[in-house]
Amino acid sequence: MHGMTALTRPADARSGDRHVFGFENVIDEICGMAWEQLDSDEVLQVAHAYYYFSIQFRENLEIACALRPGDRKLKALCAGECDTDNLSPWPEIAAPGEKMNHDEFMRRLLSLQPSADAEYIEVLGASYLGRVRAVDKMARACSIASYEDGGLWRVFTAMLRAPEWHGAGQRAFRFFLEQHIRFDTDDEVGHGSLSRHLPTSDAILPLWSAFAALLALAVPRLVRGVASDPARQPLVLWPAAVHRL
Repeated sequence: MHGMTALTRPADARSGDRHVFGFENVIDEICGMAWEQLDSDEVLQVAHAYYYFSIQFRENLEIACALRPGDRKLKALCAGECDTDNLSPWPEIAAPGEKMNHDEFMRRLLSLQPSADAEYIEVLGASYLGRVRAVDKMARACSIASYEDGGLWRVFTAMLRAPEWHGAGQRAFRFFLEQHIRFDTDDEVGHGSLSRHLPTSDAILPLWSAFAALLALAVPRLVRGVASDPARQPLVLWPAAVHRL
């Protein structure tokens, strides 16, 4: 385990005959992180780490649209995530009616209020993007369903368990999370309904594992509080090739 960061995986509480994919266990792991223990500065570090996820999300959606150019649902989903005004207005970030990609909202949020340990998270984020960009394009495209049809809704709900949201950046990030929960959960026109037709497999597992690693390395307190539980099994993350500056 030297040079590795370990998470812990809870026992699977699912029942029935449905196949459980490995990436679903990683989602469980992220949701089980110690979100309640974060202070306001760490919430902003989570936002900084999530910024890099939001870049790869947009890239994956663009890949999906390129691979399936006639897919009307994906086009509608892209319209809700890219060059859109559905996060406008927000003070000092988005003017009324201003259109932008959602990762641009995150970039402006961080420009408004930089996170602590920003240089380290930037190095970590670049390493993360290198890993996800090496994943097969079809898997990257199909990851969108796992994100939009329940996965990110669960993760965002878990993130909102953090008790402190002080500061302009933190408040903007909370707004971002709450809006995305709303976007994803409408049964008829929500983003989940626009993506669940994509095929699901554990080809996308490396993408979720990299996201879990990104969060754990960016904000160590997230995993310190859960690793001592003997009922959980360790989930090994990528080697710590980046070091705190």
